[in-house]
Amino acid sequence: MKPGVRVCVPSAAVLGLFCRGCLSRSRSWPGRSFSSTSREMSRWNSQDASPPSPQENVRVLITGGLGQLGVGLAQMLRKQYGRDNVILSDIKKPPPHVYANGPFVYADVLDYKHLRELIVNNRVTWLVHYSALLSAVGEANVALARKINITGLHNVLDLALENCLRLFVPSTIGAFGPSSPRDPAPDLCVQRPRTIYGVSKVHGELMGEYLHHKYGLDFRCLRYPGVISVNTPPGGGTTDYAVQIFHDALSTGHHECYLRPDTRLPMMHISDCHRATVEFMQAPECQLSLRTYNIAAMSFTPEEVAQEIRKHLPHLKVTYNPDTVRQTIADSWPVRFDDTNARRDWGWAPAFGLEELVSDMLRSIRDKRTSEGLPVS
Repeated sequence: MKPGVRVCVPSAAVLGLFCRGCLSRSRSWPGRSFSSTSREMSRWNSQDASPPSPQENVRVLITGGLGQLGVGLAQMLRKQYGRDNVILSDIKKPPPHVYANGPFVYADVLDYKHLRELIVNNRVTWLVHYSALLSAVGEANVALARKINITGLHNVLDLALENCLRLFVPSTIGAFGPSSPRDPAPDLCVQRPRTIYGVSKVHGELMGEYLHHKYGLDFRCLRYPGVISVNTPPGGGTTDYAVQIFHDALSTGHHECYLRPDTRLPMMHISDCHRATVEFMQAPECQLSLRTYNIAAMSFTPEEVAQEIRKHLPHLKVTYNPDTVRQTIADSWPVRFDDTNARRDWGWAPAFGLEELVSDMLRSIRDKRTSEGLPVS
């Protein structure tokens, strides 16, 4: 047991894959969901319907699985729960190695009926909802971001409640705004973001918490900082420079940064992000004092990460050409996260600081480029 972590005596409902509140309150859930579409709550139409047993195997469905986080999380979960018990999904065709490593299915989070069929037919018990348009991309296409990030979320919330799933929906540093405390930002404070991405994430946090308190949904949410990884190319986020700079350092030796050199933001190595997600999903419900937690590892500026890279690659040149949209977004976000509650409640602790992150990223990208026959600067 980790020192200082909240402990409890778990009941069968806590140890199982369903929330006692979901079972006891499910029949009071209205026949029409909070979304605009009328949906039949068929799971509870029969008095003979029964919740999953506490011993039932974990079966995970990951939406948006071909983004930055899905493949790595699936790999970690498959080591614990079995290859065939973790299903990746997306609307894109995956590369061959994704097919080879475990189940993959097509799933559009806007298609409620098909998503429902996947959950029922595959006996899903955990749902990890990664489908989203990120901050900078969302600002360029607000209508599409609203549809995917909010309508898609409503579909997932409805299905999780209907099927008594344990639901994980990530939030983000982008859920904060200019009026939020910035150094550090606590779990509970004024948020008021100014991007559609951030607004949709606050909406998700509040809807999940509401459905937990009113209907017993086992909703869980972590506010991720900027996540740094090797295998997935940047996908339109404001913190993506912190991934691209490593690739540029080993390819051309030059990186043009779209943020000012002194822009400090919270960051995290992807392996810490995956581990936090799995540990949080596994935590007994009675240890959780919140439904949404900050998690933190480090905070740095573009200039600080460049200086750390130069300890390994002294030739790295960085020029700064701030992009108005991304710089404005970054200036509205916290400088640091306060993750005291996550550390206390379920024992969160990061493994990577800036020095370890830089060493690992450079080594991993160098090995990847070498294996692909690409030159290394």
